Amino acid sequence: MSKPLSADSLLKALRAEGLTVVEHRTWRTHNRNSRGAWGPVNGVMIHHTVTKGTRNSVELCYNGRSDLPGPLCHGVIAKDGTVYLVGNGRANHAGLGDGDVLRSVVNQSALPPDNEANTDGNTHFYGFECVNLGDGKDPWPAAQLTAIEKASAALCRAHGWSEESVIGHLEWQPGKIDPKGFTMAAMRKRVKTRLAAKPTTPTTPKPGKPKYEPFPGADFFKPGRRSSVITAMGKRLVAEHCGRYEVGPGPAWSEADRRSYAAWQRKLGYSGAAADGTPGRTSWDRLHVPNV
Repeated sequence: MSKPLSADSLLKALRAEGLTVVEHRTWRTHNRNSRGAWGPVNGVMIHHTVTKGTRNSVELCYNGRSDLPGPLCHGVIAKDGTVYLVGNGRANHAGLGDGDVLRSVVNQSALPPDNEANTDGNTHFYGFECVNLGDGKDPWPAAQLTAIEKASAALCRAHGWSEESVIGHLEWQPGKIDPKGFTMAAMRKRVKTRLAAKPTTPTTPKPGKPKYEPFPGADFFKPGRRSSVITAMGKRLVAEHCGRYEVGPGPAWSEADRRSYAAWQRKLGYSGAAADGTPGRTSWDRLHVPNV
């Protein structure tokens, strides 16, 4: 049994394992804690989304459905291996499952058949939804499988769990088939191998040179300003699915840059005057514009 990780600790653990992580909107405070307990946590549960496309899948898992409010997991693992964090706390992903399975996870022992639905899994499991149609035909790219392995290992490492704490939805709730296309036994083997090795060490920036462009000040972003920093900013906005460019981005600050940055601010949860498209220090620091 473990106390759930804080948002900062979760993010740190995933990145320390070598994952590319995107913080989606207000994920840090997005949860279903008002509807039930969150913790103690005992393991990690893997799902498939039954959807196509990263953007649609991330939004669905953040917002949920009319019959099942979001977040529907803690992180969405895209086919390119990127992890999009969409929730922090209780999430609607596991539902009712077999208490005997939970006891086996706690005891780090072989899983029994899941033939009951008598225990609230949303209390006890972190959940990752992986973008896949779940039809047995949609491929699982190597980058995605590696990201599932890394995300699972990151949480096991953070909590001191073994690979036996990683299960699939199909091993928890009767009638579920996810994830379909690889076996959880094979994934647990991968997690075990990873846990036996040291996690990937993040690259350390060269002394005297920051990893990202420091905030140049709001006055920097005026019509007519030309800078390679603006181009780099625009590329990051496109990478975050906030680009509103017909052509570009380019080095001259433009209305398209302003609209794109406003989309980024809204993605972070800002609204009104706080999402007018003029960069501020907090939103800039979270954009991570690389040095140019």
